[in-house]
Amino acid sequence: MNRLDGKVALISGAAGAIGAATARLMAEAGASVVLGDILDDSGRDAARAIEDAGGKASYVHLDVTDEQGWTAAIESAVARFGGLDILVNNAGIYIAKDLEQSTLADWRRICDVNLTGVFLGTRAALPALRARGAHSPHGSAIVNLSSIAGLVGSSFAPLYSLTKGALTTFTKSMALEFGRKGDRIRINSIHPGMIENEMGEQVLAALARHAGHDDVAAARAKASAAYPMKRLGTVIDVAKGIVYLASDDAGFVTGSGLTVDGGWTAQ
Repeated sequence: MNRLDGKVALISGAAGAIGAATARLMAEAGASVVLGDILDDSGRDAARAIEDAGGKASYVHLDVTDEQGWTAAIESAVARFGGLDILVNNAGIYIAKDLEQSTLADWRRICDVNLTGVFLGTRAALPALRARGAHSPHGSAIVNLSSIAGLVGSSFAPLYSLTKGALTTFTKSMALEFGRKGDRIRINSIHPGMIENEMGEQVLAALARHAGHDDVAAARAKASAAYPMKRLGTVIDVAKGIVYLASDDAGFVTGSGLTVDGGWTAQ
């Protein structure tokens, strides 16, 4: 028996590296997976690859800032696979500007995706998650993608850090609310360090700029050396953590943050 047999998961931002890897691992663990994103071609390709490998997957267009889009995505999951057990709020953006460089438009954009998207998705998924959780030994699960920038400050991206810090405490608040209401929904956050993915490349480019050059390879080497494990993280490192938090293996884990950062925040 696989650890997610019989589960149905919806993942936002699933066309990106972490989202696609999570969808693949969840399908391999027995889940039926709905991949949501605004990058339709990449999202469909990721879903098709899962199906070609023998898994169960479908793709839906999902703009996380659109309330009706969330409703449609959840309805699609329920209609296609019979319910919803897992929500992964993975979609997010990164803006590498200091406070004086940041505009109101930057602020509104990062809040729309990183905060409003999580609020809308969590609220829209509640009825379906509650319904399935009532009949599951360990309930349903939500996993929110935060960051180590949601635990400690970022000198290069204060707006990003602000949104991820808010997501961290929102996760804890919702764990308390779900517990108080008896909803049988676990909710946790995951906090990656620098990862070898699209956003990681943006961070490295920002590090290079702040060092006064455009040598991303040099920035990568310097960043890797600063981590106790002497490497950057991979999307699989993060995806495995998400699968754990979503599974019944984490049946007594809620309101917690799983740090996947190679020891960065231990320093």
